[in-house]
Parts: sequence; structure tokens; C-alpha cells
Amino acid sequence: MRAADRDFAYGAAAGLLGDLLLGDPRRGHPVAAFGRAAGAVERVLWRDHRGWGALHTAVCAGGAVAVGAIAAYAGRRSRAASIGLTAAATWAVVGGTSLGREARAIGGALAAGDVDVARERLPHLCGRDPEALDADGIARAVVESVAENTSDAVVGALVWGAVGGVPGLVGFRAVNTLDAMVGHRSAKYLRYGWASARLDDVAGWPGARLTGLLAVAAGGAPRQALRAWRRDARLHPSPNAGVAEASFAGALGVRLGGTLSYGGRVEERPVLNGEGREVVVDDIDRAVRLSRRVGWLALGVSVGTHLVRTRRKKKGWTL
Repeated sequence: MRAADRDFAYGAAAGLLGDLLLGDPRRGHPVAAFGRAAGAVERVLWRDHRGWGALHTAVCAGGAVAVGAIAAYAGRRSRAASIGLTAAATWAVVGGTSLGREARAIGGALAAGDVDVARERLPHLCGRDPEALDADGIARAVVESVAENTSDAVVGALVWGAVGGVPGLVGFRAVNTLDAMVGHRSAKYLRYGWASARLDDVAGWPGARLTGLLAVAAGGAPRQALRAWRRDARLHPSPNAGVAEASFAGALGVRLGGTLSYGGRVEERPVLNGEGREVVVDDIDRAVRLSRRVGWLALGVSVGTHLVRTRRKKKGWTL
């Protein structure tokens, strides 16, 4: 492995370790800063029209990629700067530790019988209506959110980092953040957020499939996880969340999906891994541990992919 080839490996590993040790900062998070900038752009551009929404997506996501590319170009002559930049970008865009902490905090409240505290914390993790959920419903929502966000907040970012380096890392997080901000099907964003939602589906596709594969490999029930993925994931309204949630459901031996409530709107989602049992509080910790294993395995796959890609480029091939 040549020195230049090791930069992404060292930087991504350091960034993931930084996330493990530090989690997300309470103030001044780069993703929050991007969100404020995207909100300012939206205030200027918003129209109830797909074209204006596409322009918003292009300006915000394209701007993030451009900043990443400029930073990577500026640091290319120094190995320390290149590794440090990759580490900082990885730490900034992955969120596995904060995801696990929040999930476990809700699980702790449920285990103590304090459903009100669990309901109060649930919006930090997902967009469900907490008042519509009992303790079991909250536990199921947490497990589903851990599965989906393992793909969105960890694996997908590492995949795009392997493909595009620092610009790939920050670009993926920008797209994912835009989808969270404007990609939902509310009256305001149905048209304006269409481009962000579709781009997020495309960007999340490889990470979701890798999440599914690694959940099958690391979950302890590979046949059940693979069966749930192949049979049930396509029934989910999201082409990416369905893969992550179905594979996690099979790996954990639980049943996910069913009746959900978002913003006062009740949805009937397909049941994932229907032969599994109902989710209980202890499954939250099991889901978090599976998420962490999947994240570290994704780092290994992403580093390997990056090395193969860079070596093929040097030989004049394309990947």
C-alpha cells in the first residue's frame, strides 16, 4: 500500500474513532452550520415548484461538494493535512455514536418505566408522533430508526468517501441533510423537496445495500436476515430504508413496520420479518450493538474499495 493510498484509510479510521470517543458536539456542528445555510438559501428560492427546488438542491449540495474539493486540493501536498482533513470530514459527517447514545437513553427511560421521558426524547431520533405510541411502539420506532440511520449516518457516508474522498463525504451528508429538511411529503415541500428526496434515494442506494449485506454478516442470523431483506424490503415505501430495516429485523429476530403516525397522519407500513417477535426494550441495545459492528465493517469495505479504485486508476483502468 503506497503512502498516498493510506491517507483515506488512516483518515477515515481516525474520524470514525473520533466519533466513537467524542460523538457530535453540542454546539457548532458543521452539519448544523450547513443546515442554517441551506435554510437561508430556501428562504430566497422557495416556490411551490419542482424547478426551484432542484435549483435549491443544486446550489446547496453542489456548494458543499465544491468546498470539500477546494479543501482537499489545498491539502494535497501534505500527508498530515490530507489525513487530518479526511479524519475531520469523517467525524463531521458520521453520527453513529450520537445515534446509539440517544437510542440507549430512550431505552433506559423505557426500562425504568418512564414512558413520558421516552416520548419527550423520541423526536431527537425520528419524526414519529410520540403521543401516539406506547412503550412497545416507542421501542419499535427506536429500532427502526437505528437501522435506517446506520445506513444514512454511517455506512452511506463511508461509501461515498471511498468513491470521492472528502468531497464525497461532505456531499453525501449535504444530500442527506437536504432530504431531512425539505424531502418530506408535506404540503409545503411536496414539489419543492422532490429533487432533494430523489437525489437522496440515488445517493443512499449503495450504502443501504452494503448495510443490508453487513447486517446479514454481523447479525448472528444470516439466513433470517437475508430472507427478510429479499422478501420484505421492496414492500417498504423507501427503496433504501426498507433494505436496512428488513435486514436488521431479520438479524435481530424481531418484527418491524405496521401502523405509524407522522405529523398527525397515520400510515400502514408493511410488516418486515413477519415471523419475528414483537420488539422489546432490550432489543434497542441489541440494535445499537449491531449498528456499531456494521459501521466498523463498512469502514473496512470502504477502505478496501478505495484502495482498489486508486490502484486501477494508476494502471489506467476505471472502476
